[in-house]
Amino acid sequence: MISKKMESALNAQINKELYSAYLYLAMSADSADKGFPGMSHWFKKQYHEELEHAEKIFDYLIQQNARASLEAIEKPTASFNGPLDSFENALKHEKLVTASIYALVDLAQAEKDHASHSFLQWFVDEQVEEEANALDVVTKLKMIGDGNSGVVYLDGKLGKRGDD
Repeated sequence: MISKKMESALNAQINKELYSAYLYLAMSADSADKGFPGMSHWFKKQYHEELEHAEKIFDYLIQQNARASLEAIEKPTASFNGPLDSFENALKHEKLVTASIYALVDLAQAEKDHASHSFLQWFVDEQVEEEANALDVVTKLKMIGDGNSGVVYLDGKLGKRGDD
């Protein structure tokens, strides 16, 4: 059994994960519109991951006999100034999500909620990966600079995500 405060915080995190999915879907659409099908694919994969994160928290709440409550999802930014802007925004967003996960871990520790603390460790590890993936693409885009052939090559590589 979890506290009402933890229940509320986890429900807020579901909303953040669904917003993340919505944001990545918007980035996918924007990338496709700008002629970057590989980047569109990469963002669509992120979209699906974020949905899985929300579902994982939803299932945990149910398992803990707590109420899962869904709130309205804020409309995300739908247009970006090219690939670098998109991925810099993705990285910035992942850092916000990381801070939110850390706040949940802090709450679990403060409440001596060992079950939630254990559950949240998966998300801590996941956020390390999420930030590293976004940073990797940002770094590559900065190295490429305005070189169109480099961006096209990277787009092709990102389009293969999930094919391994």
